[in-house]
Parts: sequence; C-alpha cells; structure tokens
Amino acid sequence: METTGTIKNLSIDFESKKILVTLLLDTKETNSINELNGSNLNITITKHYKKRKLDCNAYMWVLIQKIAEKISTAENVVTKEQIYRDAIKEVGAYSVVPIKNEAVEEWKRIWSSHGIGWVCDTQPSKLEGFTNVMCYHGSSVYNSKEMNRLVDVIKQECMSLGIETKTDAEIDSLLKEWGK
Repeated sequence: METTGTIKNLSIDFESKKILVTLLLDTKETNSINELNGSNLNITITKHYKKRKLDCNAYMWVLIQKIAEKISTAENVVTKEQIYRDAIKEVGAYSVVPIKNEAVEEWKRIWSSHGIGWVCDTQPSKLEGFTNVMCYHGSSVYNSKEMNRLVDVIKQECMSLGIETKTDAEIDSLLKEWGK
C-alpha cells in the first residue's frame, strides 16, 4: 500500500526504547492496513512533493525547441535533446555511484536507456580500480521542486537569447497545477 499522510505524534516506547510514530494517512482504505497489523514491515518515509503536470512538461519542450532553433547554425546543429541534457545537468539531481573501471561503459549504457535525460558524467574515485559515475535522473522522476528548477534553467536560457516566454505569472500557474 502506498499513500500520503502526516506524522501526528512522535514518542519513545517505554519498554523497547524505540521511536513510536503515529501517522494520519490520506486514505479511508482499512482492509489492507488491517491485514498488515502486527506484521514486520519495510517502511520508507519521505517528504511528499507534488508530481509535475504534463502541461508544464510540454511547455518546457516548446521552449527547448525554440532554444535549439535559435542557437543552431548550418555548421553546428544543436538538438533539443542536447539542450535538455545540459539543463538536466545544471539542475543537478544525480547520484554518485562508484563503478569498477571495466564496467563503466556498460553502466552508462544501461543508465541512459531509461530516457533522454538519464545521462552520466565520470570522475576519478578514491577507490582503486573504480570510477565515480554521476548518474543524472531524467525529469520523468522529478518532483515539483526539481521540475521548477529545470523550467527556471530553461527560462533563463530563453531570456539570455531574447526568446519570449510566458509571463512569470503564467509559468507559476503551470507550476501550481502540478499534482492537481
């Protein structure tokens, strides 16, 4: 079962000295919770972010296309995919993974198969025989905060190139629609 909710109370269990958490869940589904009662559970608690809405994603791609058209020349065609990947790196949502040197290229191939924005950079590792791979996550898994940063990076690039964008209020309206 996956749901959202809030922590209502934190305390320490007197007997076990372990943390006791009371949750208020955003669901009325009791059957699946009753089935879990008393069972050992794997629990992950993270801060909730609203997911991005596709309308904002579509607008982002319109702007990326305009950037590509503006900066491309006959001698140097810049694709919208290149611009997107550069913006993904600028947002900086990535994980660093030490990979054995001989497995780096295969790792990068597999990572990039997740989508256009799933890119890798490498740097030397302190571990002998390993390379640190910075694995950037594509915007398909961005929360609203990360997507907001991505749209802002693209909007700033548009402004520097003299490309007209929606007003701040219009963009804010798109961003506020995430998750609704």
